Amino acid sequence: MTNWISDLVESMGYLGIGLLMFLENLFPPIPSELIMPLAGYSAAQGKLSLVGVLLSGMTGTVAGALFWYSVARIVNEERLRRWADRHGRWLTLDGNDISRLEDWFCRHRNWAVPSAHVIPGLRTLISIPAGIFEIPLVRFIPLTILGSGLWTCALGLAGYALGERFDAVDRYLGPASSIIMACLLAFYFWRVARFRPDRSG
Repeated sequence: MTNWISDLVESMGYLGIGLLMFLENLFPPIPSELIMPLAGYSAAQGKLSLVGVLLSGMTGTVAGALFWYSVARIVNEERLRRWADRHGRWLTLDGNDISRLEDWFCRHRNWAVPSAHVIPGLRTLISIPAGIFEIPLVRFIPLTILGSGLWTCALGLAGYALGERFDAVDRYLGPASSIIMACLLAFYFWRVARFRPDRSG
């Protein structure tokens, strides 16, 4: 995958960085922990501007977040509740869970949205409740820019500073990301196995 990412950045420059970070939000196994350090290394070599690298990465991430936000707005809360009534086990949610999730998310969105952008898997998922519960774009976009900006800048600057050793970022963060993704998947299957609809509401 490293060669593919490197070739895309080499051939498309800033557009390639933005595209890769957009795809990373759609398909989490594409690692931002490799994309942005490699792009930062390209800036250190003088092939690209560091500011351009960071802005491209952040723009791609925000675009990916907006994609899932838009999909979730189309789904909307009413449709989600209908799905929960029919397929609650696979969503691991019932109507009461959705109400509790909405209450929690609306109270904590100011830190939940930016914080999620530094956690693999959650970078993609956090846009879904934001869209489902119709968080205004004027709030969602700045929060997403804050979180994605911190993450992409940290990775890009690390690659810039490390130079040819840029892949050390992925070497150390990559296994941690894989563990987090595996834990999220295991938690989902645990929820499926233990799911019991709450009939009290």
